[in-house]
Amino acid sequence: MDYTAGAEGVMKSIVFVCIGNACRSQMAEGFSRHYAGDTYLIYSAGSHPLGFVVSETVKVMKEKGIDISRHRSKGINDLPDIEFDIAVLMGCGDRCPTLKAKKRIEWDIPDPVGRPLDFFRETRDLIEEKVKQLLVESFQ
Repeated sequence: MDYTAGAEGVMKSIVFVCIGNACRSQMAEGFSRHYAGDTYLIYSAGSHPLGFVVSETVKVMKEKGIDISRHRSKGINDLPDIEFDIAVLMGCGDRCPTLKAKKRIEWDIPDPVGRPLDFFRETRDLIEEKVKQLLVESFQ
């Protein structure tokens, strides 16, 4: 994979990590790719991946015009062996492994699995705002 960004050198990278990589981190990856395009390298993973993306996650993201139906649940070992510019830990507490990252951010976001669809929407909207803020503030 090419990590160069022309004259600026290496592209900036962000990884979003939760437990299952089935909801929160998938939403964050989807929003980041949507808003940042191919400006940054965007990844997500889970400390204990479920192996699938929860259907409600796909549904509420589609309501925002973002199709993550082809995303798959990934583990930490599926990530490239690089030092990420930013690692965002999404409410996984001590179950989030240590990743090589220049900056670590904690987003204490409740897991929507098993909750009503409206809770998925609330989680989605919170993640969208946090992603927008992250993209604006982190790489200025």
